[in-house]
Amino acid sequence: MRAQDTPVLYRPPAHPALPGGPFAVTEAWLRNRRLSEHTRDAYRRDVAGWLNWCTARQLDPLRVNFLHVNEYGRALESTLAARTGRPLTPATVARKLSALSSWYDFLVKLRAVDTNPVAGADRPRVDRDHSATVGLTPDEVDALLAAAEAETGLTAVRNRAAIALLADLGLRVGELVSLDVDDLGVERGHRSVRFAGKGGKHRRRALTPGTAYAVDAYLAERAADHGVPVHQLTGALLVTASGGRLDRHSVFRLVRRLARSAGIPAWARLSPHSLRHAFATTARAEGVPLEDVQDAMGHADPRTTRRYDRDRHNLDRDPAYAVWAARARRRG
Repeated sequence: MRAQDTPVLYRPPAHPALPGGPFAVTEAWLRNRRLSEHTRDAYRRDVAGWLNWCTARQLDPLRVNFLHVNEYGRALESTLAARTGRPLTPATVARKLSALSSWYDFLVKLRAVDTNPVAGADRPRVDRDHSATVGLTPDEVDALLAAAEAETGLTAVRNRAAIALLADLGLRVGELVSLDVDDLGVERGHRSVRFAGKGGKHRRRALTPGTAYAVDAYLAERAADHGVPVHQLTGALLVTASGGRLDRHSVFRLVRRLARSAGIPAWARLSPHSLRHAFATTARAEGVPLEDVQDAMGHADPRTTRRYDRDRHNLDRDPAYAVWAARARRRG
């Protein structure tokens, strides 16, 4: 066996350059970045997965090289996702390795390692023109909203508000469940909501009349149920029957249950993100400029917004028609 093929034994005691060990450094790395709590949790899980993999193979994560990262990447590609039962998508594997690369960049800055082993690794190719998320047509979104409207009770009123926020604003599920009552407001005549988007960046969006009505109806019933005026409500905007904050898993189940009631064929594969894709597709189909949709969705890269637009290859939107029509007007 060649020297470079000999596994490096993992040493349980904390590395001198990492007081408290790798897991403690992970927390320091996360505190050093402006991230939403949802993103922090995802990155924490990504790094923990790598550290556990190294421990199982008696590898010191501070002395690995790109070959070990490649091996880990292949292991991820054969891992079945708990939610779908299918292998992790290339985009998911790439995201996990990207988080790991950022973690090692932090260690390089701390001089705990000389180089980032992920930098030379073979990462999966991600098609920026494709998304694995199952989308919804405008008619299916309408059917989903109608299914929510057909239900009764306090929970049903809350569910209508949640679905309206997802459909009309295209919020991420993490953004939705993190909303507080105090995040609602009025700005220059617009009903608005503020929240921390991806990367921890604070953003604000306008509430449509329909969404504002759904939210107001929910808060009115919630306040009446507690015997207090609406302005005295505090804490999470969307709560469970016991008063706790609604979580992302409950929203996933809600979307699928309503989609099943609405007779949407792909109900079992839908997610809250399906409504986000539908928002982008419908906005672009209605002629909203790409940059406005990009800003609304909080995308740093317009290519991401384009990937959400499921109707972008529709020949009805071919700019050739606009060029031809302009020429016809000039000749007329």
